[in-house]
Amino acid sequence: MVINFSDDIFNRSLLSWLLFLLTGALSSFSRREVKDASEEYYYDDCIPETYFLFEAMGVLYPLMLKCKNKGTLLMKILLVNKFFHLKGGSERVFLEEADLLKRNRHQVAFFSMFDKRNLPCPQSKYFIDYIDYETPVKNIKHKILQSLKMLYSFEAKEKMEELLNDYQIDIAHLHNIYHQISPSILDVFVKYKIPTAMTLHDYKLVCPSYSMLTDGKPCQKCKNRKYFWCFLKKCTKDSYAKSLLNVIEMYLHHKILHIYDKIDVFISPSMFLKKKLKEMGFKKEIAHLPNFINAKDYLPKYSFNEKIICYFGRLSEEKGLFTLLNAVKGIDIKLKIIGDGPIKENLKFKVKSEKLNNVDFLGYKSGRELKNEIKSSMIVVLPSEGYENNPKTVLEAFALGKPVLGARVGGIPELVKDGKTGLTFEPGNSDDLRSKVESLLKDPQQITEMGKKARKFVEESFNPEKHYRQLMKIYQLAMEKHK
Repeated sequence: MVINFSDDIFNRSLLSWLLFLLTGALSSFSRREVKDASEEYYYDDCIPETYFLFEAMGVLYPLMLKCKNKGTLLMKILLVNKFFHLKGGSERVFLEEADLLKRNRHQVAFFSMFDKRNLPCPQSKYFIDYIDYETPVKNIKHKILQSLKMLYSFEAKEKMEELLNDYQIDIAHLHNIYHQISPSILDVFVKYKIPTAMTLHDYKLVCPSYSMLTDGKPCQKCKNRKYFWCFLKKCTKDSYAKSLLNVIEMYLHHKILHIYDKIDVFISPSMFLKKKLKEMGFKKEIAHLPNFINAKDYLPKYSFNEKIICYFGRLSEEKGLFTLLNAVKGIDIKLKIIGDGPIKENLKFKVKSEKLNNVDFLGYKSGRELKNEIKSSMIVVLPSEGYENNPKTVLEAFALGKPVLGARVGGIPELVKDGKTGLTFEPGNSDDLRSKVESLLKDPQQITEMGKKARKFVEESFNPEKHYRQLMKIYQLAMEKHK
């Protein structure tokens, strides 16, 4: 294929070539991707047969170029998530995946919700207005409007259309859109014939209250779209009103509008989540793509000087932290709890009232400070009692050379391999967890060996390059299904 260029580009190219000769900047020659007549970008396998591209004064100018064996398509990708700051694990996955796509030279645009904590973003003018569902609303009219937005946001739909009028998009990749954004934007993607993929971070597509938990225990009452159980059990914040609204949302989206049928491919970070959704009656295609971690950003430390175990993450009911406190009671070991959340004060009260002098609350930490706390520990503990997906906390612990004691629930056993990358225990069983802690205290060499295996595991199985290759295959699948 020969690429033709306008006279204007040719004249600029000639001028740049003369400048190049005058300066003798031989380093400005570089093989680069080119823009062809169909406005698509390719790289890697586009092999120049005759001429090179060159840069001058920071601008890429193409000369005559003949290519063969076009390679990976460079795409214009829209990433959608209701939060655009590091609120939790799903936002970390969302933002790290965006960086990965940018590093591989794709053009990335964003759609989200306005928030004063947001990171800078060129597309922020298209973001929907801030909505706070956590703070109680006294104004009845405002409360009704918020509820209607949760069911179907016309604001999100209109602003998405504005964005797509200004940006050419090849594929839309959605993350968490429930409530604040709503699936109304899917109608816009259909209108503009844009393929879609959606990463699942929870069980919202089959459970009105996201978590598949009732009274802190796993629940499958809503199997096969029997969403009314959420209302009967008051699953949403122990409120009949909020539970009813979530029930209406589920019936509207899944039994009346069938709006999620407009997504081409769903992505599950864990095999457990994929199987559980199928078991609950979800019939759409789901691809398995685990989260990734760049181990090069984590300097491992396999040794330890003190008997310290560590929990880091959100302090909430389903994380099993009361079980953890019961497990370390009376053991000659220090437990560090790092993080914040709704049950923090209840945990502190238990520690104080039961005189658990071997427990320290360190509050929220991130970056180097968090890494140093993890590296000073023997092991990391994840005592979850809810269906975890593909927890990044486990991958981060592994990357730092620390094995994990993980509850045998959700996607945790897919990562924590008994005797290899850590040990598992029965969720909610403090005696079982205590016995695993005590067994490791007796064999510090096993901790070191499991830490090394854990580090190797993430290097080989959860690296960015492997994730990127699999993601490109999923995007291609979405495009083919959309045709």
